[in-house]
Amino acid sequence: MTYHDFDARVDELLPLRDVVYKKLRRAILLEELKAGERLTEIHLADKLGVSRTPIREAIRKLEQEGLVIMIPRRGTIVAEITEKSLKDVLEVRRVLDMLSAELACERIDDAGKKVLEQACREFEEAVKSGDLREIAQKDVALHNIIVEITGNGVLRQMINNLSEQMYRYRVKYLKDDSRYETLLKEHQGIYESIVRRDRKMAARLAKEHIDNQETAIMNQLHAWKSV
Repeated sequence: MTYHDFDARVDELLPLRDVVYKKLRRAILLEELKAGERLTEIHLADKLGVSRTPIREAIRKLEQEGLVIMIPRRGTIVAEITEKSLKDVLEVRRVLDMLSAELACERIDDAGKKVLEQACREFEEAVKSGDLREIAQKDVALHNIIVEITGNGVLRQMINNLSEQMYRYRVKYLKDDSRYETLLKEHQGIYESIVRRDRKMAARLAKEHIDNQETAIMNQLHAWKSV
């Protein structure tokens, strides 16, 4: 487990508990800490070079987010991705993404078209690099640009509230590189429909994009259970 070069000085303006929280959270989202893995305060404190107090406080925050759970006689473990949690998040994200695409069709201008086109190119370059973290970041950036184009602050906030849970599912989905060609086509289709201001098509493609993610991750969960 690398924790991506933990160094509290990078976040020197944050309380130590928040620095530890961010690092553990990232490790969970990127599956450096695996679902079902047991977390012990002593081990984490030694690994990160801090006392047990910020570890304990960080774990408490992760528990509130549902990323870890406390189990009697087992301690703290990284929470599994369940079918229920996946469906709950994607049901909401699906509707928000469809709305974002529709509003973007109405409100995109020439500058927005250039930025969105650039985001599609950057995602394609990330795919070519094969760097999972870079691919996930560029995927998030592309979708965030669509939301920004809508100019709707409430919509942006709602999507931000879901973004961290979505990131965990997104990383799991992107681990299957056989999906990359389909993803590129989906992004291109959404981009083109928004530029054409085709609300109906943009919403349909946004829905299919989430539907395909749900199906793929569900298949992964079922395969894992059958092992």
